[in-house]
Amino acid sequence: MDFLPSAATLLAFSAAGLLLALTPGPDMTLSISRALGQGRRPALYVVIGTSLGVVCHTLLVAFGISALITASPTAFFILKTGGAAYLLWLAIQAIRFGSSLSVEKVDRAESSVLANISVGFWVNLLNPKVIIFFMTFLPQFVTANDPHVTGKLIFLGLYFIATCMPVNIAAILAADKLAGWLQANPKVLRGIDYTFAGVFSVFAAKIFLTQAR
Repeated sequence: MDFLPSAATLLAFSAAGLLLALTPGPDMTLSISRALGQGRRPALYVVIGTSLGVVCHTLLVAFGISALITASPTAFFILKTGGAAYLLWLAIQAIRFGSSLSVEKVDRAESSVLANISVGFWVNLLNPKVIIFFMTFLPQFVTANDPHVTGKLIFLGLYFIATCMPVNIAAILAADKLAGWLQANPKVLRGIDYTFAGVFSVFAAKIFLTQAR
């Protein structure tokens, strides 16, 4: 069990991770919109996707690849531009079709499961702020001369997912309860379409303006 951090380190990491989980981001915004539009099950698939994105970032940090990405201006520009463009696309979809926030319950084929997982995965994978967070956050809880540093970084990344998951699920369950009321108030629903579109656009702008440090 050499990959386990000390109790003090784990306690500090838990507090910091929980604080971050309570801060709304593109992943939480997307999962809530899915809960309102299609119910809690598709929203939970989105959370699975965002968690897989976190797993990728954890592995990149643990094996030193994301250090190379953030050190390359060209790679970082491509990454942040892709992330911003993807969020802007979601914003446009919400305004044009309102598909993400429609409260009409529709039975989906199995492909919709993969689609929801995929959209969550790409939102996190193409978010440079997530890379920068993991590049600056995770290493604070290990020492450079630790022979088990890779294992500890991987453990902390997976533990971070476990810390955030209850917060995301609670947000999804609360949003799902609003579906019936929103169905009877289409004007409010359309307002939410524009609200989420605005939030996605703001996140896209912030991501695009993010600079590697």
